Amino acid sequence: MIHLKPALAALLVLSTQCVAIDLFVKSSGGNKTTDIMYGLMHEDINNSGDGGIYAELISNRAFQGSEKFPSNLDNWSPIGGATLTLQKLAKPLSSALPYSVNVANPKEGKGKGKDTKGKKVGLANAGFWGMDVKRQKYTGSFHVTGEYKGDFEVSLRSAITGETFGKKVVKGGSKKGKWTEKEFELVPFKDAPNSNNTFVVQWDAEGAKDGSLDLNLISLFPPTFKGRKNGLRIDLAQTMVELKPTFLRFPGGNMLEGNTLDTWWKWYETIGPLKDRPGMAGVWEYQQTLGLGLVEYMEWADDMNLEPIVGVFAGLALDGSFVPESEMGWVIQQALDEIEFLTGDAKTTKWGAVRAKLGHPKPWKVKWVEIGNEDWLAGRPAGFESYINYRFPMMMKAFNEKYPDIKIIASPSIFDNMTIPAGAAGDHHPYLTPDEFVERFAKFDNLSKDNVTLIGEAASTHPNGGIAWEGDLMPLPWWGGSVAEAIFLISTERNGDKIIGATYAPGLRSLDRWQWSMTWVQHAADPALTTRSTSWYVWRILAHHIIRETLPVDAPAGKPNFDPLFYVAGKSETGTGIFKAAVYNSTELIPVSLKFDGLNEGAVANLTVLTGPEDPYGYNDPFTGINVVKEKTTFIKAGKGGKFTFTLPGLSVAVLETADAVKGGKGKGKGKGKGN
Repeated sequence: MIHLKPALAALLVLSTQCVAIDLFVKSSGGNKTTDIMYGLMHEDINNSGDGGIYAELISNRAFQGSEKFPSNLDNWSPIGGATLTLQKLAKPLSSALPYSVNVANPKEGKGKGKDTKGKKVGLANAGFWGMDVKRQKYTGSFHVTGEYKGDFEVSLRSAITGETFGKKVVKGGSKKGKWTEKEFELVPFKDAPNSNNTFVVQWDAEGAKDGSLDLNLISLFPPTFKGRKNGLRIDLAQTMVELKPTFLRFPGGNMLEGNTLDTWWKWYETIGPLKDRPGMAGVWEYQQTLGLGLVEYMEWADDMNLEPIVGVFAGLALDGSFVPESEMGWVIQQALDEIEFLTGDAKTTKWGAVRAKLGHPKPWKVKWVEIGNEDWLAGRPAGFESYINYRFPMMMKAFNEKYPDIKIIASPSIFDNMTIPAGAAGDHHPYLTPDEFVERFAKFDNLSKDNVTLIGEAASTHPNGGIAWEGDLMPLPWWGGSVAEAIFLISTERNGDKIIGATYAPGLRSLDRWQWSMTWVQHAADPALTTRSTSWYVWRILAHHIIRETLPVDAPAGKPNFDPLFYVAGKSETGTGIFKAAVYNSTELIPVSLKFDGLNEGAVANLTVLTGPEDPYGYNDPFTGINVVKEKTTFIKAGKGGKFTFTLPGLSVAVLETADAVKGGKGKGKGKGKGN
């Protein structure tokens, strides 16, 4: 289990509570809520893109590099005694991909010499810390130049024993001075016993006239989510689908800003054929391929029926540098062009026509655009002041003029000491201790409807008494922290008319390399290690029961009685009653008596309760497969007076949903109620 510093060992200040909490949910007097309460946020951190949800299996497939991360031959090894050399050819595959690998025959035999007869040479790729091999169809391609007569062979092999699990002959040779693309499909004849595997491209050494060949953009994909070309890894995409999200905020996140003003996430370098994408120096200590680009993000949104929240670069980099007011023209124009690419008419706009040529003639709909990312953080105070004084006002004005129907979000919120202009929303990113989340339960109650706010990132990241930025990040989401997140989310739902939506961040983390440990889901090359964290279960249960209209709740003495029970109530789309609650600061069972106005004795509901381990620091361990979260759904009937009575244990999260519509609802719900 997790070992903490003694000073950090106390998670909860516990109290006892055994007096029943009697609650009456009124039938009117609440507010309509947001249509996109729960969603996703993605940027490439923790190898959550390359090596994560982006399904490409080949690591360093195109030898992309930058000043920060120079091109190299990492993850490549020679086959058959060949020599691998990184080359910058006079005629590269493309200007975006200037480097390629030269694979030379063994020195003792060149070209058609007798020493090469019958020998095969090539290269192998180790993948992103391995490669999952199953009896399924893999699709791949590679580009080759050099005079060669013969065929190529691709295969998937064990990196330990060399056993071949599947191979395919790729017909035809190549020409000197001309790049030839080879495409193939490969179906292994057996599953590999583990993920310690490699992908191999090889050929007859004697067929290479000049003793070597050059290769680039070597790619291999397993089946992808919804069958998309250049798409998403199925198991990781499925963990997101199971959360029932309604929006996708992208591309971050610090990735949007880049390390410097020259290395931001240039959307126009993320579109088109892969050979025309140069990649970028990632902000999380690795080079990124940009294979998961603007179009792929929009296809992700399409395939999960998500509302896109598109972040646009606003002239601030993570090194603190920012664009002066006199030079903001290009920043504004590239942002407007990006939205034109997404929404512009294919016949009448420049960038709409580009989109159509890339296979998307129909414009996408974009309702939300966020200007920048965390502009209150990098370069402050000067960078933040530039955002308030001119960067945000200039960009908002330009968007309002060209795209008046798009809703603008500022990257800070009023909680970051920025007055959000009328007509715009803010973005709040709380990374807190459990106690801090609980203490802020009423934080959004004081928001006015003029201060609409997105929770674009949130997580309980460090234990009470710890400081995330001083190394106290927990190794994984833990049950006590996840319950505190539930309380925070209940507070956002209570103010669903002022909160646009909420999402956890980051969502994904490689178990082999990460920069931020706290994520919904952990993954590796082996899908068996894909792990849904304690927080994932909490966010899922809340997202599976959406309140469309909040309802006032009367407690004894006519006022809310929060702590240790934190709650919200309302109506679903079909009018069924929903009650959500979480218990914190209690060692005793909490008796609850709940009455919905209009429901009488005999009314039925489903009560789903999540509980965790006795140790509040318990977490879901990817390597043992132990899930500490227990979920139980109970069918209950209202007793005398139409009251549902039940008890909730300490550190629990619960959702009750009635089978029938409450007073003022639309009609019948779903039979015996909605489970999870």
